[in-house]
Amino acid sequence: MKNTGNPGSAAPKIIPRPDHNVSRNEISSAALKVLYRLHKAGYQSFLVGGGVRDAMLDLHPKDFDIATDATPEEVRSLFNNCRLIGRRFRLAHIRYGREIIEVATFRASANHEDDDEAHDREGRIVRDNVYGTIDEDVWRRDFTCNALYYNIADFSIWDYVGGFEDVQNKRLVLIGDAEQRLREDPVRMLRAVRFAGKLGFTIDDTVVKAMQGQTGLLANVPAARLFDEFLKLFQSGFAAPTFELLREHALFGELFPATEQELREDEKFLEFVRAALQNSDKRVADGKSVTPMFLLGVFMWLPVRKLAEIRRAEEKMSESQSLNLASYEIVAQQQRRISIPKRFTVPMREMLSLQPRFTTVRGKRAMNLLEHRRFRAAYDFMLLQSEVGLADPALAKFWTDVQKQSPDERAKSFELHSTPGGKRRPRRRRRRKSSGAS
Repeated sequence: MKNTGNPGSAAPKIIPRPDHNVSRNEISSAALKVLYRLHKAGYQSFLVGGGVRDAMLDLHPKDFDIATDATPEEVRSLFNNCRLIGRRFRLAHIRYGREIIEVATFRASANHEDDDEAHDREGRIVRDNVYGTIDEDVWRRDFTCNALYYNIADFSIWDYVGGFEDVQNKRLVLIGDAEQRLREDPVRMLRAVRFAGKLGFTIDDTVVKAMQGQTGLLANVPAARLFDEFLKLFQSGFAAPTFELLREHALFGELFPATEQELREDEKFLEFVRAALQNSDKRVADGKSVTPMFLLGVFMWLPVRKLAEIRRAEEKMSESQSLNLASYEIVAQQQRRISIPKRFTVPMREMLSLQPRFTTVRGKRAMNLLEHRRFRAAYDFMLLQSEVGLADPALAKFWTDVQKQSPDERAKSFELHSTPGGKRRPRRRRRRKSSGAS
């Protein structure tokens, strides 16, 4: 029987191995070693969360989290390659080469109804560090699809809240009272959208209704944590559908208010952003690297460009200088919502400030642009703009072709070419000063 209400004494529904498709072949060898060693030492040992969910969906899980009744200290005593982390709640990290298996002790319910100090004024949980049993642990998880426990003892799945059926029906349902759970942790709104975008799940009506009017609670979430969520939302290969869902549920504007305002007013800019997100997803699918610097630059491009025009009108400066100054100011404003590390903001500002230099295609300075450390990112940015009509396609073709040329051909292009498709501009000869002699 499905139960997504308050914690109780309800027994789990146990799905035996013949009735589900989760196989040990889908679990990493490192995670299996941890599961088996805990079990052989006499502790309960479960694979839990996204690993079980993704295995059910044949998505070849990559993250393997383990839950147990062993305390962190007891876990550490079993593994020499283990270290304990965390202050709010202690976790065990067990390393096998590059893979880290996270082991958490069962926690008691997060519903501290008689403990006002466990929540802030908006109801967000600020203290949650009480150990418990598996019957209690399930209630502190967010969505039913993430509350499935794979028991290594007999390979069954334990389901307390109907998550097994919800995974089969591709439905996202919050455990407990939806409004209360979102107040406890507003980031759950972003997680709902991320899971829906990644898994193709439908967000349950109870969750959608609870999100309405509560999006502003994200302002109470630490900016550093929101940057971590940004990475999960936009760097995992499902950025395009996630972006549409964020806007549909009025969440994107809470993360990027200046960008959202421009998206509502400029269709070309919206087309540019969508093209960038699709390009990012394709790179992930192809196994190529992606950097948050690029998408951050895409999101902030129009706000930066508009502010640059204002700054340039106020003071005499080059277009590149005005873009650099404007991007600094826009980033400073954005930091109030999402804390972006300098290792991303600095190259992003360089990428944006290089855009005007692509319009110059003659001379040594133009040729030197090819050697700039941000050339490739800036070129990709310009190329993407040309694809949606925000930059000259002829310029994009010139800079694409010139990269394929030999050094001699390249030098000739920069010396003789004035504008792509245009005529060669004659060189001006210096007029000699008259000596005054007849």
